[in-house]
Amino acid sequence: MNNYIKLLRFLKPHLKIFYIAIVAIFIGSIFQVFQYSMLVPLIDRIFTNQKMIVPNSHLPQFVAHLVDQINSMDRKYLLKIGLIAFMIGFVLKQFLTVTYEYLINSVSQGVMRDIRYLLYSKIQDLSMEYFSKKRTGELISRITNDVNVVENAVSYACIDLFRQTFMIIFCVITSFVLYPKGAIVIFFIFPVIALPISQIGKKLRKISKGTQEKMADINSHLLETISGVKVVKAFCSEKYEKDRFKVRNQDFYKLKMKSVRRLIIISPLTELIAGFFMVGVIAALAAPVMEGKMSFGVLGMFIGAIMLIISPVKKIGNAVALIQQGLAANSRIYEVLEAEIVVKESSSAVELPRFSSSIKIENVDFHYHQESGIVLKGINIEVKSGEVVAIVGPTGTGKTTLVNLIPRFYDPTVGRVAIDGRDIKEFTLKSLRGQIGIVSQEAVLFNDTVRSNIAYGMPNVTQSQIEDAAQKAFAHQFVMKMPHGYDTMVGDRGFRLSGGEKQRLTIARAILKNAPILILDEATSHLDSESEQYIQSALYEFMKGRTVVAIAHRLSTIKKSDKIVVIEKGQIVGQGKHEELLQTCQLYNKLYTMQFQA
Repeated sequence: MNNYIKLLRFLKPHLKIFYIAIVAIFIGSIFQVFQYSMLVPLIDRIFTNQKMIVPNSHLPQFVAHLVDQINSMDRKYLLKIGLIAFMIGFVLKQFLTVTYEYLINSVSQGVMRDIRYLLYSKIQDLSMEYFSKKRTGELISRITNDVNVVENAVSYACIDLFRQTFMIIFCVITSFVLYPKGAIVIFFIFPVIALPISQIGKKLRKISKGTQEKMADINSHLLETISGVKVVKAFCSEKYEKDRFKVRNQDFYKLKMKSVRRLIIISPLTELIAGFFMVGVIAALAAPVMEGKMSFGVLGMFIGAIMLIISPVKKIGNAVALIQQGLAANSRIYEVLEAEIVVKESSSAVELPRFSSSIKIENVDFHYHQESGIVLKGINIEVKSGEVVAIVGPTGTGKTTLVNLIPRFYDPTVGRVAIDGRDIKEFTLKSLRGQIGIVSQEAVLFNDTVRSNIAYGMPNVTQSQIEDAAQKAFAHQFVMKMPHGYDTMVGDRGFRLSGGEKQRLTIARAILKNAPILILDEATSHLDSESEQYIQSALYEFMKGRTVVAIAHRLSTIKKSDKIVVIEKGQIVGQGKHEELLQTCQLYNKLYTMQFQA
C-alpha cells in the first residue's frame, strides 16, 4: 500500500487536469451505455413492431414513464428521434474520448518529466560515496527504462482503470433495472474472474522488478563497452563482449517472456469464464422471452450489459498488470530518491571567506564502508597559505582519497578538515568548492564546444577571459587550428582530442576559475613527454601565488615542494623536505630512486 501512495504522490502537481479527465471519462462512459441502450427501441419497436417489456415490477418511475412513451410513439417518428439521439451521443462520446485521452497523456507526460528531473536532480545531489556502489548504466536505466514503465501505469492503465470501472458500474445498474433476478449472476462472475487476475498481477510485479534489473545490466554493459570501445578493440575482445551481451540479453528475454505469458492469458481466461456464464444466462432467460414476459430487445440489452461487464473486467486485469509493473519500477525509482546524502550541508552553513591562512587535516581516519576496511588512518597534515605540498606513495595507498576530503567529496570517518581554523562542515559546499581548483589525471570534458568546456560552471566570463586562460594553459594555439576554433564540438568525453589537448583544456578551466587553492591529482601521469612538457609549463605558471596540494607521480616539482608527505597503506610514514626525506624515509628514498633519478 505504501508503494501505491508513493506512486500517487507524483500526481499531486497535476491533480486539477487529472480530475477534469476523470469527469470526462465518467460522462463519456454514460454516453457509451446510452448508445447500447438505443438497441432496445430499435429492436422492439422499429424492427419487430413489438412493445418493450421489462420484467421488473419495481421499475423506477422515470424509466417506466419512458418505456410507456416509447411504446406509444409512432415508429417512423421514433426512428428519426432515435437516430438523431444516437448520433448526438456518438459525437459527444468521441469528443470526450479525445479530451480525456489527451488530458491523461498530458498528466502522464508531466509526471514522467517530473520524475526524470527529480531523479537527475537527486543523482546530482548525492555524495560521491553513492557512485562508488552504483553502476552508471544502472542509474541511467532508472531515468529511462523505469520511468517509461511508470508512464504506462499512469497513462494507459489509468484510463482503463477509471473508464472500465465506470462502465462496470453503469452496466450493473442497467442489468438490475432491466432484470434484478438475472443480474444476481454478476456477483458470481466478479470473484471467479478477479481471483486469477489478482494472482497473475502479483507474479507480474515480481517478474517486472527482475526485468528492470536485467535491463539495467544491459544498459551498464552498453555504457561500459561503447565508452571503452578502444580498449575492447585493442585487446581483441569483441567476441568476448558479444558473448557477455548475448547472455544478458537472453536473461532479459526469458523474464520478458514470463511476463508476456501471464499478460496474454488474462484475455482468453476472462472470455472463457464469460462464455460459460453467458450460456447460463441465455438458458435461464429463454423461457421469459418465449412466454412474452420479456421483449427480445430487452433481452438483447440485458445480455449486452452482462457482456459489457466482462470486457471491462478483462481490461481492468490488463490495467492492474501494468500498474503492478509500474509499482515495481516505482520502488526502484524511490531507491534513488530516498538514498541518503552522506555529505550534507548544514542548515547553519555560512559562506567561506577568502582563504588566507592554512588547511589542516587533523587526526583523520576514513573508510568508504565497513567492508572496505580503513583507507586512511591517523592523518595529520598542515598546508600553509602559499605552500606547495606534495603527496607521494605507492598506488592504492589513499592519496586521491586524502585530497578528496578537502573539497568535501567525502567526509572523514574520524577527525576533521579545517580551513583557516574552522571545520569545513561549517561552510556551504558552493563557497568551499568555489575556492578550490582541481586538475585530475582524468581529463573530464563534455560533448560541447571548447568554449563551454573551458567556461564550465562560469556562465558570466567573457571570450577574452576564456582565451587568456587557454593561452596560459598552452591550449590557444591548437584550439585556433580547429575547424571552428572555440566553437568546435569536442565530441563525447573529448573523443576528438588527444590526451594532452584534453588535459590542457581542463587546466584552462582551472585557471579561469582562479581559485586560491589548487589540487593536482597526478595531472601528467598518463601523457607523452611533449604533452607533459606543455602541461608542466602551464602548471608552473598557474601554481604561482597559490596554495597547492599535489599528488606527485612524475612531477619534477616534487623536489621544490615546501613539504612532501609520504603515505603507505593509508598512514603517513614520512613528512618533510626532499633532502630530509631522502635521509629519513626509506620508502621515499626508494620511490625517488625508482621514479625520479633517471
